[in-house]
Amino acid sequence: MKMLVIGPSWVGDMMMSQSLYRTIKANNPAAVIDVMAPAWCRPLLDRMPEVRQALPMPLGHGALQLGERRRLGIALRAEHYQHAFVLPNSFKSALVPFFANVPTRTGWKGEMRYGLLNDIRKLDKSAFPLMVQRYAALGYDAAQIRSAADLPQPLLWPQLQVNDAEKVDVAQAFSLTAERPLIGFCPGAEFGPAKRWPHYHYATLAEKLIAEGYQVVLFGSAKDHAAGEDIRGKLTADAQHFCLNIAGKTSLDQAVVLIASCQAIVTNDSGLMHVAAALNKPLVALYGPSSPDFTPPLSHHAKVIRLITGYHKIRKGDAEQGYHQSLIDIQPEQVYHELEQLLLAVNKEQQCGF
Repeated sequence: MKMLVIGPSWVGDMMMSQSLYRTIKANNPAAVIDVMAPAWCRPLLDRMPEVRQALPMPLGHGALQLGERRRLGIALRAEHYQHAFVLPNSFKSALVPFFANVPTRTGWKGEMRYGLLNDIRKLDKSAFPLMVQRYAALGYDAAQIRSAADLPQPLLWPQLQVNDAEKVDVAQAFSLTAERPLIGFCPGAEFGPAKRWPHYHYATLAEKLIAEGYQVVLFGSAKDHAAGEDIRGKLTADAQHFCLNIAGKTSLDQAVVLIASCQAIVTNDSGLMHVAAALNKPLVALYGPSSPDFTPPLSHHAKVIRLITGYHKIRKGDAEQGYHQSLIDIQPEQVYHELEQLLLAVNKEQQCGF
């Protein structure tokens, strides 16, 4: 059966959508899955073995462009897709499968998409508290899965594939020496400083790790580069030699490979956090006003640190430099302790052959 998925437009959401693809393939190994998503998603989709091909979605995130969506749908009719899954909740995201005449079109109700979707699911948010559960549930008949408790366990979490040869090539491209193991930091966040652990805390942690023989790599997009430089600026001159800021200097694919090369990751609530989880890296995830209750890192090697509870609006933090006080209160010593425990646990597993 040929299946078309209209994928999400954010790194974290795209990573979690792999649980649907894995679920489909587990239930129907002969299924052929194509995913239509923004072109930047392709490096992620190419590392998901369940996906045959990534189809570029050329339209902007907020653009309706009804005529162009109709043209895209008509062009896909020749593929003869039998089933479509629409993961975003917007009205416009359901248009392409409708125009493509895909016989079965599945998705959550979202923006009143009756007619566009003919296998429409009405979401009880309390029944499916996690985003990954909502994605996985679409891979089953609606009558079969009434709540997350009905989903077969364990859930098939995202898993990206990276080989050792790629790790060597990309490390050499950025002049990373094998003499010191890598610890990755992801100090950026899409919503700005309110979701970031302060740069001076990252710097304190980096100094300690570098003194113990690690080298620290700072990941992120171009707009995160300045945050990386703030971290490096707090380091001693000697430590700066072992802290590389590559935010904005890598492709997404290179970043994925380098994260796979790291011993562990320390990260804010960000898309790269979900990439690290899908690579099964030991990671410490730092949360402030955003909550891990809906989109936690999906890994048994992840530790979430959050000092507050409940929902908080993600706005500019009220502390100096826009940081949120709940993130300021997470001390480097606590993060170091959790990181150390994760590394010890993973080393023990490896020694035992798990």
